[in-house]
Amino acid sequence: MSETRSPRHFLDLSDAGADAIAAMINDAQDRKAARRDLPKGAADADARLAGRVLAMIFEKSSTRTRVSFDMAMRQLGGSAIVMEAGSMQLGRGESIADTARVLSRMVDAIMIRTDDHAKIEELAANASVPVINGLTDRSHPCQIVADLLTVIEHGKALPGLEVAWLGDGNNVLHSILEAAGLMKFNVRVGCPSGYEPEAEFVRMAEAGGARVDVTRDAVAAAKDADVIVTDTWVSMGQEHASAKLDAMQPFRVDAALMAQAKPDALFLHCLPAHVGDEVTQDVIEGPQSVVFDEAENRIHAQKSILRWAFGQL
Repeated sequence: MSETRSPRHFLDLSDAGADAIAAMINDAQDRKAARRDLPKGAADADARLAGRVLAMIFEKSSTRTRVSFDMAMRQLGGSAIVMEAGSMQLGRGESIADTARVLSRMVDAIMIRTDDHAKIEELAANASVPVINGLTDRSHPCQIVADLLTVIEHGKALPGLEVAWLGDGNNVLHSILEAAGLMKFNVRVGCPSGYEPEAEFVRMAEAGGARVDVTRDAVAAAKDADVIVTDTWVSMGQEHASAKLDAMQPFRVDAALMAQAKPDALFLHCLPAHVGDEVTQDVIEGPQSVVFDEAENRIHAQKSILRWAFGQL
């Protein structure tokens, strides 16, 4: 009797590990270069996911995650089905477990963008196909694979890299911290009191050998950084925004703060940006900003994440 293999879920970066993340980045670089002259909708020459179907469940709005996963499947020769939670039975009370079991019999993998991380854990626990985290309130691992790819493309090595995060200790920062422990770079977090990242992710980074400093001083966080990263101060669905916005003001990334970093430092933002809040126009449109390379790289990162989930990396 043949052994049933457990599906490869990608709920957090540690599900893959450092070697697999490095393999994803290398694969993404190679595949991106190989299709440089192809139309965006054309399949890669090897069409490694031909015949595969990805179900994409959205409980939160999306531009980059939606388009990048759809295009990733097309370029790998497969296809995707977009499912809005409000228009499927999940939005009418069907359990997450039943949804997982049904979709597992109909598609080859599931990507979900949702709020509560417990939902994706329940989905994965009941699915017999790979489940991929397209964003939860806890983490955003797909974004960080694209971010690491972007940093490497712009000539920076990950081991020993000094990354400065300015603003809210949110899901994107959690995944950066997880990556820091896996890929051996350091993170300085500049944030107001009460908006720190979860201690679990700081411990995870430090256990992997990363240095993590949390400071209330934006200048100290940015000083001599190789990369400066920020994100929107108020995430989708958050309430009590006014007090948070007031607290975040000293952590706005402007030209003066960028000048504290190394002269060749990169500026990253996962987008969408609220220009004038977390970042000024001159920074996001400036020569150190690579935010649109970062956005494009979501496609190439998703392709390699999908290939890993299907056991091809």
